[in-house]
Amino acid sequence: MLVTNDNINDLAWQKMDNLIPAIIQHAATGAVLMQGYMNQASLQATLTTGKATFFSRSKQALWVKGETSGNFLEVKQVLTDCDNDSLLIACEPIGPSCHLGTESCFPEQKLTQQNFLSQLEQVIQQRKDDDPKESYTAHLFSRGTTKMAQKVGEEGVEVALAAVAETKEDLLGECADLFYHTLVLLADQKIELSEVMEVLQTRHNK
Repeated sequence: MLVTNDNINDLAWQKMDNLIPAIIQHAATGAVLMQGYMNQASLQATLTTGKATFFSRSKQALWVKGETSGNFLEVKQVLTDCDNDSLLIACEPIGPSCHLGTESCFPEQKLTQQNFLSQLEQVIQQRKDDDPKESYTAHLFSRGTTKMAQKVGEEGVEVALAAVAETKEDLLGECADLFYHTLVLLADQKIELSEVMEVLQTRHNK
């Protein structure tokens, strides 16, 4: 169930003394970032402000993630499970999510290879304004849309050629080049990878 200010009272607050565990998930990559607890007041603040707000069991008070460090969690969606007694909150993290300075409080967690595309998308966004002499990504942006589109076309041809005339390793390398340059072109056009995934899902569901 999608959680809103209108249905907060429908959650199973009575199961854990008016506290519900909240799992924070990266909205783009799906990585699990941290886990905390929310009461009704902190959940309402989360939904109202758009910043993840928790209830501190040790201090018995509300706390906004990032209020001292600046590493806020910008909330995109709040869901509850089938029993209405736990929350899954999709967020865009502003900086590290763990107080130890790591991206996740679960440092051993590895992104799936599929989710790495979303991580790469973010890296491209971070590097687009770097010095073109120091960053290949920034160099591509400095050349303009026409050159970027041309590069994607070239990479597509190389993928096709590798598939019919070269080794598996060659094909893998060319596919990686095509995916990367396509992400760069999407960023130039201000299109997110999730929008492309939405088109694919729509086609799949037809």
